[in-house]
Amino acid sequence: MSGQPMPCDRAELGTLFLFEKLEPEQLERLCQEGRVELFEPGPVYTEGEPATCFFVLLEGTLVLSRRVGSDDVEITRSSQRGAYAGAFQAYLGDGAREAPYKGSMRVTEPSRFFVLPAETFATIMRDWFPMAVHLLEGLFFGNENSREVIGQRERLLALGSLSAGLTHELNNPAAAAVRATSALRERVAGMRHKLGAIAAGRFSRETLVTLVDVQERTAEQVAKAAPLSPLEAADLEDALSDWLDDHGIGDGWLLAPNFVQAGLGTDWLDQVAAAVDESTLEGAIRWLNYTVETELLMNEIEDSTTRVSTLVDAAKQYSQLDRAPYRIVDVHELLDSTLMMLSGKIGDRITVVKEYDRALPPVPGYPGELNQVWTNLVDNAVGAIKEAGGAGTLTVRTALDQDRLLVEFRDTGPGVPAEIRGRIFDPFFTTKPVGEGTGLGLDISWRIVVHKHHGSLEVDSVPGDTRFRVRLPLTAEDGDPQEGDPRGTDGPGPGTDTRPEAS
Repeated sequence: MSGQPMPCDRAELGTLFLFEKLEPEQLERLCQEGRVELFEPGPVYTEGEPATCFFVLLEGTLVLSRRVGSDDVEITRSSQRGAYAGAFQAYLGDGAREAPYKGSMRVTEPSRFFVLPAETFATIMRDWFPMAVHLLEGLFFGNENSREVIGQRERLLALGSLSAGLTHELNNPAAAAVRATSALRERVAGMRHKLGAIAAGRFSRETLVTLVDVQERTAEQVAKAAPLSPLEAADLEDALSDWLDDHGIGDGWLLAPNFVQAGLGTDWLDQVAAAVDESTLEGAIRWLNYTVETELLMNEIEDSTTRVSTLVDAAKQYSQLDRAPYRIVDVHELLDSTLMMLSGKIGDRITVVKEYDRALPPVPGYPGELNQVWTNLVDNAVGAIKEAGGAGTLTVRTALDQDRLLVEFRDTGPGVPAEIRGRIFDPFFTTKPVGEGTGLGLDISWRIVVHKHHGSLEVDSVPGDTRFRVRLPLTAEDGDPQEGDPRGTDGPGPGTDTRPEAS
C-alpha cells in the first residue's frame, strides 16, 4: 500500500531516537534518498511480501501482527515516535537477497512514516556504520549457526535416548525367544524319547490313533486358550493336581501349571484316560505334556518375534527413512510409533492414555518432523511427571477443533510456573540443570508446527494438569510443497519469531 507523499524535514528526523546522533549532512542524505508518506487507516504491508522498505513512525499508531495458521496475531501496538518496522535487517548479508516481510503492519489512524528503500537503507548502514554492521552480522549469523549446531546436538541426544530405549525393548523379546528356543529343543528331544517308549509299549493301533487325535486337539486347544484370572488359574490348578494324584500320576503339581496355561481342564484328562488303560495312562499324560510345552514355547517364540517385528516397524515409521519428506499422514500412526519408541523412557510407573478420534482425516505434513515434535512434548511430559515423584498419567488426545486437527499432550506433573510460561518457547531457555538440556526442544517444536505446518503450539498449565496443544491445518496452504515433494522451509530467521503468551 502506498501512502500520500509529504515533505521530509531533516530537523524532524533529528528528533527521533534513531537519528538524533546523526550529522546534518547525514540527515540531509536521509531526506534526499528517503521519503515521508501519510497512510490512512488500514494495511501498510503484508507478511510474506518482498521487504522493500524500512519504516520509521513519525506520528500516529502502528500495529504489527504475525500470521499463525489462518489467524493474524497482534504482536505490537505503538504510538512511540521512532518505532520502526519493515526491512530492518536489509543490511545483513550481501544485501542482494530479497527477503520477505516477517509480519504485517497496519495503522489505526492517519499516520506519517519516514520510508527508506531497503537497498538504500542497507547501503547507508554499511557506509556509516561498517563496524556495527560487521558486529551485527556476526551476532545474527553466529546465533543462527549456534542454533543449528545445538539443534543438531538436541536431535542427536534424542536419537541416542531413543536408540538406548529401542535396544532395551528389542533385547527383552529377543532374549525370551532365545530362551524359549533352547527349552523347545529339550522338549522336542523328550517328546521323541517318550514317543519311542510309547511305540515300544503295549498300545494297540486304535489306541495310538486315538492318542494322536487327542494330541492334535490338544495343540488346537493351546492356540485358543483364553486368559484366566489368578483366582481361576489357582482353582483349576488345584483341580488338575487332585485329578493327577487320584490317578496315581506322581508330581502332578509340576504338570498342572502347564495344562492350566494351555486352557486344559479335568474334562481333557478324562478324554485321555478314556483312550488308554490305567497302566499306560501316566506315559500318555507325560507325552501329551510335551505337546503342551512345545506349543506354549512356540507361542512364546511367536510373541517375541512379533514384538521384535513390531518394534522394527515402529522404528521405520518413526524415522520415516522410507517415506517421502512431505506427504499426507495419519497422526495416530505417528503418535503410536513415537510412544512405542519412547516406551522404555516412559517406564512402568507412568500410565499412557490414548484418547484418539479415529474419524479424523489424514493431514498434509512432514511426518519425520512431526515425530520430532511429539518426541519433545512426550519427553517434557515424562520429565515433569518424574519430577513430581515418578508416577502419573500422560494423556494423548486427538480431536477436531473447528477447521484444525488438535493433538493434546496432558501430564499430571507439577505444572509450568506462571513466571516462566511466556519464555518456555524461547530458544536456549531451559529449567533443567546444566548439561541436561539445550533449551531448544520447544523452540524447534514451535518452528516445525508454526513455520513448516502453518499450525499453532500453545500451553495451559496448573499444578497437576499441564496441556500442550498442537493444532494443524486439515489441508495444505497455497505455496506448500505437493505430496512427495522434498522441498521445505525453515521459516523466518532467528529473532523474528513471535511466540504466543502461555495461558
